[in-house]
Order: sequence, then structure tokens, then C-alpha cells
Amino acid sequence: MASTTSSIIFDDIFTINAIDKEGKKFDRVSRLYAHSKNYDMDLTLDYNIELFPLTTDESFALALASSLTRGGPQAGASGADGAADDSDDKDRDVWRPDGKGRRGLEEDYEYVMYGKVYKFDSGTSEVVQVPPILRATAYASFGGLLLSITGSYRHLTSIVLGDPVYVLMRK
Repeated sequence: MASTTSSIIFDDIFTINAIDKEGKKFDRVSRLYAHSKNYDMDLTLDYNIELFPLTTDESFALALASSLTRGGPQAGASGADGAADDSDDKDRDVWRPDGKGRRGLEEDYEYVMYGKVYKFDSGTSEVVQVPPILRATAYASFGGLLLSITGSYRHLTSIVLGDPVYVLMRK
């Protein structure tokens, strides 16, 4: 997982099990179903196939972040009184397509979406293992494209209901 000073709240490598297994509903959007070996997480994600084409059995890295700043929320420079410097504050979270502004996490990834966590199920315990593992599911929406990630509660503790979230993906 990511360190506490990073804005990345979850990251793992997923392998795609299926794409559009319930049928294709939209021309440019597909729904992938993937599983990660590192944290034993299950992922369901809607994504734009024209911008980020994927195939079954392909692996990709996925990260969830609270912001695109590299140093996390504490990255802003502070003056002696603890207030952030105004010149740094105005462009701290700026992303601009013309290349001006600060470079953020989006530079390291091929596909980025911005959305909001709209539901968090605290989960059920799996009695199959001893001790039982509490599994949870987080749901986020990215302008109608949906994400569902299920796994051990301890890997999803940084995801907060109602908070904005970025999905960052790369092959």
C-alpha cells in the first residue's frame, strides 16, 4: 500500500477475468472484471475502450488517489505562521492540458478518471479462513462510469464515503 504522506490511498496490479460478461451496453464503454493477487481484491470497472483498450487476461496497475499532487495533502509550503504560501497555493492542484502548472500523478499513468465515493459496505466476514477476514466493498462513480472494489477491509480503510477520488491506470 501507499505511504501516509502520499495521496495514493490504494494501489495494486489486477488481471482481467472478463470484459462485458453481461453483454455490451454502450459503444465506447466496457465493464471489466478483474482480480488482484497481492491483496486478493475483486474489481468491477467501467472504462472508455477507445482511450484505454484492454483485453481478457491482460494485467494493469490501478491506483486510487485522493488528489493528483505527488506529495499528498502536506505537500504545500508553509510559512512561519503555518499558512500556505499564496503563490504555491494557487497552482497546487492545477492540471492543465497545455503543460503549464505542476506535474502530478497523472504523468505516471495512461488513463485517469475523477469521481466520488458514493457507497461503502463495511462487509461480511469470511468464515472460510481462521481468523475470519472482514471483507468490504467501496463504490465510486466517475460521471456515470462505475467502480466497485471488494476485498479485505484493512486495504480499503483509506477510502472515505463522500470523498472525491481519482482512478489512475497503466499497463
